[in-house]
Amino acid sequence: MATNGSDSRVKRVLKWVLAIAMIGAGINHFVSPASYIAMMPEELPAHAELVALSGVAEIAGGLGLLIARTQKLAAWGLIALLVAVFPANVNMAWNNLPLGGTPVPTWLLWARLPLQALLIAWAYWYTRGSFGGREPHRTEPATGT
Repeated sequence: MATNGSDSRVKRVLKWVLAIAMIGAGINHFVSPASYIAMMPEELPAHAELVALSGVAEIAGGLGLLIARTQKLAAWGLIALLVAVFPANVNMAWNNLPLGGTPVPTWLLWARLPLQALLIAWAYWYTRGSFGGREPHRTEPATGT
């Protein structure tokens, strides 16, 4: 059975993995914006601006996870972002849209949707601090009265 020390090490490593993935995805919004614009539902306005905004949000969320003071806020922000971009992923699957001009098997487009739930759960893990939702017990220093 894992100890609390190894649990927190695993959580730290996975936080870095999530942060790097989010930062990389955010950067990709600026490297290959056409891929993201193509998956946007027609009903949404300003596709290029929304893609840039979501890219900035992914980068900020990933960086924010790595800073203790902003970790919880960044995790909540990433959750909100993942919920907000879900319609674009549904649109891509529903309309069998290519990814960056490359056709993607229909089953894979649909399989991506549950991945959003996994990413949300992963980000949620970091809204709860480093100790499984409990902060470590802190004792007040003894005062000599």
